Amino acid sequence: MTTANTPEIARLQLAQYLSPAFPVGGFAWSQGLEWAMDQGAVTRSSLPAWLSDWLDHGQGWGDAVLLSLALRARADHAALDDLARAACMSSQRLTETLEQGAAFAANMAALTGRPHKPVALPIALGRACAALPLPAPEVIAAFLQAQAANLISAAVRFLPLGPVEGQGMLARMQPRILSRANRAAIACEADLASAAWGADIAAMHHETMTSRIFRS
Repeated sequence: MTTANTPEIARLQLAQYLSPAFPVGGFAWSQGLEWAMDQGAVTRSSLPAWLSDWLDHGQGWGDAVLLSLALRARADHAALDDLARAACMSSQRLTETLEQGAAFAANMAALTGRPHKPVALPIALGRACAALPLPAPEVIAAFLQAQAANLISAAVRFLPLGPVEGQGMLARMQPRILSRANRAAIACEADLASAAWGADIAAMHHETMTSRIFRS
């Protein structure tokens, strides 16, 4: 694998890691959004508000902080993995971050020829990107955009929501994504919090659905 000794190469590698083609299985998860859409709690018109809350107060913010901590010099990735696991509010949420993180680590091991211990997804990404010559806010923002895009893709598959309309939603989120990435870049462990109770409850209810498209 090419060493990322320039920002240009590093940006290409970051885009590769966050591409839907990088096999971590993100397409299979909706973070409880499927149940919320099934119950009519999230509709075409209310999806942007759901995504904003996810980014500001929910899993989006939590993962951004964890990624930020994992990017730092001398980060204790094993301890951060424990923290990431403890922050999961439901069984499916824990499985989601661990399975994707394990897949990401396996991909990195295959690409680099070096062992990468399975850890939660934001920790795995932070560990892989820590040496890239890129500012932390850029890495965090790219991760948040990829996660938001995955949620919008889930909505496109479930709601009467067109792909172009979904891309418009993502474009309108970008200033907010940049703002949250800049804030997360200087956050500490005490800033790791969640107040998106509706999303957490939706993720718990999703575990009881008898028919579903997504795994969470």
